[in-house]
Amino acid sequence: MSELQDAGQRGEQEEVTELVCPEADLHDGQMKEVTVQDQKVLVVRTQGQYFAVGGRCSHYNAPLIKGALVGERVRCPFHGACFNVRTGDIEDYPGLDSLPTYKVKVEDGKVYVSINQKSLKLTKRVKEMCTLEPGAKHTVLLVGGGPASLVCAETLRQNCYQGRIIMVTKDSLPPYDKTKLSKVMNVESSSLLLRPAEFYQQYGIEVWTNKEVVSVNPGNKLVQINDGALQHYDQLLISTGCRARPLSCPGSDLKGVHLLQSYDDAKEIHSSGTKQKAVVIGASFIGVEVAAYLSDKAAGVALVGPTQYPFENTLGPEIGRICMQMLEERNVKFYMNSKVTEIRGENGKVKEVVLNNGTVLEADVVIAGIGAIPNSGFLAGTEIAVDSKKAVIVDKFMRTNTPDIFAAGDVTSFPLTIRGGEQVSIGHWQMSHAHGKIAGLNMMKKPTPIESVPFFWTTFLGKGIRYTGYGEGYTEIIFKGKVEERKFLAFYIKKDVVVAAASMTFDPAVAQVAELMSKGNIITKAQAQADSLSWLQM
Repeated sequence: MSELQDAGQRGEQEEVTELVCPEADLHDGQMKEVTVQDQKVLVVRTQGQYFAVGGRCSHYNAPLIKGALVGERVRCPFHGACFNVRTGDIEDYPGLDSLPTYKVKVEDGKVYVSINQKSLKLTKRVKEMCTLEPGAKHTVLLVGGGPASLVCAETLRQNCYQGRIIMVTKDSLPPYDKTKLSKVMNVESSSLLLRPAEFYQQYGIEVWTNKEVVSVNPGNKLVQINDGALQHYDQLLISTGCRARPLSCPGSDLKGVHLLQSYDDAKEIHSSGTKQKAVVIGASFIGVEVAAYLSDKAAGVALVGPTQYPFENTLGPEIGRICMQMLEERNVKFYMNSKVTEIRGENGKVKEVVLNNGTVLEADVVIAGIGAIPNSGFLAGTEIAVDSKKAVIVDKFMRTNTPDIFAAGDVTSFPLTIRGGEQVSIGHWQMSHAHGKIAGLNMMKKPTPIESVPFFWTTFLGKGIRYTGYGEGYTEIIFKGKVEERKFLAFYIKKDVVVAAASMTFDPAVAQVAELMSKGNIITKAQAQADSLSWLQM
């Protein structure tokens, strides 16, 4: 039982009850944000019943009233987290915590919400978890310190696993929010942590930082750590993520050339890029976000990309063009349809970047964001199957081809439900969380397939782009709104079906599309072309 429910049972005198609306205000499938003593509360009516939950998403506090409600589930408009309005429980990600739930009663055509005094300030709720049983021998070993490992650990504890949980990460920090590194690079590590140190102690989760698993012996159920230690496991999760693809041109080893992989990298890029000439190589999400961040801090920012526009392969040329304009307005200079052939230095430090067309760019600092490589090298010599790109192959239960070994997150190739089980690799923060939950449930012998719909976002210069689905191989884009006005919804079409959607300043459209996809609905090209978006319940 949650602290919230506990408190609620200590007597009516501890409760605050307020009239929040007439019953007639809400019809089935509608929600309303109300305030009870300064606390934002989401009141929902579904199937004739009223429910009340916390009004802010537990991920980044987005107002859920702006989200998508389908049945008993509300999806955050910003980043796609989903909550059950009956229980408050988080059902899809990102984020870790559930919502507080409140009592609702309807009397004389009026709706009242009651909140316990002691929980008035709570905006989120940790699901009930057990902890380590003293002397327990059974061990789950989590290799990697990202959200997949953390959600797996929490899922195990939520499902009464009382054995030993060890998380091994080469990072210097316990699990933290890596999505912020390219957007707010000069941030204190304490504000990035997904859970405080006390959390791991309370629930008996061991976190070994600055350690790396260098080999796995599935026959003996042992892993070797880079300090020479051997560790036994009963069940193993491979969630090592990806590493930034390094530059291969001459001069890539000069001082001042950076990849963005860790908290320390972000701090270093911030300090070395401030008031200096920066060249960013790569025009996808990391590159654009870094360029945007440095645009008002560096002496100048140049961005080099292989396509005509940023994001072109993922989002298409129209959206790429408008994003390019936004950055150009902040004095970012673009060198597109170009590749870097050499980085020149002086006294061991970067000085110039040479492009394939002969252009030479002055540079004090260079940041490369040119793709990612799965961290699966430590599996060499085992029978654990990887694909041609070295991603670890898993089934819909996140199981590898080796007994008691699971994999989750960016390092995997997994079957995507909305594409009929096609094996895909998707490096999304949200999907890594979902993988961790599914791996944890299946470790507990609770067969649960991965059915999450991909949802990701990018944010720069005060604007956000939301994206859901899987657009690989799309042949056409249908737009609603106006791209040039930076308010649009884009449908990506393949074989007369919407396979993905992206938006800017058009919430909660993408959240609605994600919910329709998660329910198994096929969205047709004809629907996307229709003048009315009433089918989207906007």
